[in-house]
Amino acid sequence: MIHGGKTVKILVLNCGSSSLKYQLFDMTDEKVLAKGLVDRIGLEETTLSHETDARAKTKMAIEAPNHKIAIKIVLDTLVGRDGGVIADLSEIGAVGHRIVHGGEKIAEPVLVDEAVMSVLQECIELAPLHNPANIMGIEACQSLMPEVPQIGVFDTAFHQSMPSRAFLYAIPYEYYQKYKVRRYGFHGTSHKYVARRAQQLLGRSDGSLRIITCHLGNGSSVTAVKDGVSVDTSLGFGTVAGLPMGTRCGDVDPAIIPFLMDKESMTIDMINNVLYKKSGLLGLSGVSSDMRDIEAALAEGNERAELALEVFAYNVRKYIGAYAAAMGGVDAIVFTAGIGENAKGMRLRICRGLEFLGLEVDEARNDCRGQEQEISRPGSRVKVFVIPTNEELMIAREALEVIGATVTR
Repeated sequence: MIHGGKTVKILVLNCGSSSLKYQLFDMTDEKVLAKGLVDRIGLEETTLSHETDARAKTKMAIEAPNHKIAIKIVLDTLVGRDGGVIADLSEIGAVGHRIVHGGEKIAEPVLVDEAVMSVLQECIELAPLHNPANIMGIEACQSLMPEVPQIGVFDTAFHQSMPSRAFLYAIPYEYYQKYKVRRYGFHGTSHKYVARRAQQLLGRSDGSLRIITCHLGNGSSVTAVKDGVSVDTSLGFGTVAGLPMGTRCGDVDPAIIPFLMDKESMTIDMINNVLYKKSGLLGLSGVSSDMRDIEAALAEGNERAELALEVFAYNVRKYIGAYAAAMGGVDAIVFTAGIGENAKGMRLRICRGLEFLGLEVDEARNDCRGQEQEISRPGSRVKVFVIPTNEELMIAREALEVIGATVTR
């Protein structure tokens, strides 16, 4: 892809509270030139792990007391002798930032300006662990690369197409009016990427499909995608609703919360710790939050491991059924993320019982890990796919669209 007479390279950044993940793409062929991670920013024993397209890997100790210095080290590495993949920072056409929350005001990727930064500040109370780090990353890049466009790509944006009947909660409407308490949904970039890829695999570029995307990992969500847009999703106002997750509870009766607080003499912080960090697969199994550990425990006869797996599968299956009803049917189901891409046994658990939809899984095709694969049988009315997600590439593509680069492949 050429922009302004030169090949466009897009740098994608994902800033956490103490980490920085990055990938540099050459958008001519969407090749990853370099990628890496700065870990433990602002802490002791900070490290930079860096890998180039030539498979050269390095890991080094660095001093990065803040995100600005961490990003400066990354930029220096990208143009340096050791691990460098570009001659000059001017080769970078844009920086795409993964941002968690844009509230109701941002429904698409945007060029970051003062108005966008204001929205990010407003949304800190909705994403207190993520938006501050995202803001720090943007401000650092604006300082270090003042001439390079900064593009915000939001986890919540894809779900802003949901109708009010899907995003409103049945609580007094004034809380929506005053505080914007509603379903926002997350993992939007992942859901968008795999839904678009499913459209391509089905040969339907017009987007007139009903697709249910299952992003299953330590954090999990299911999304109903109709005619190319999100019409419902399982995560809600925060990141604890919907499916049981690694350590998060998913949907629970709100009456449980004051009941447990009373019985266990818990504070708000204590009950939040239970719901976010001690529940889900970990809480049910008593073994681990990792699906692989639970499956290993099951192989040794652990009954609670079986219970945890069955509860997880049942809830995914229930959401698939609900979203098929919401869309008036389903044409394809997609599994993605760590569990969705790798846990063939869990995919089978979820699909068993969905035959009434016209879904037939081919167990031989399902014997795959981390690769793109149709796992439904020939003739299955509902197609089932495993599609590895690629949020970084989706962000790079979105950034490219925003800056208006043209295709010259």
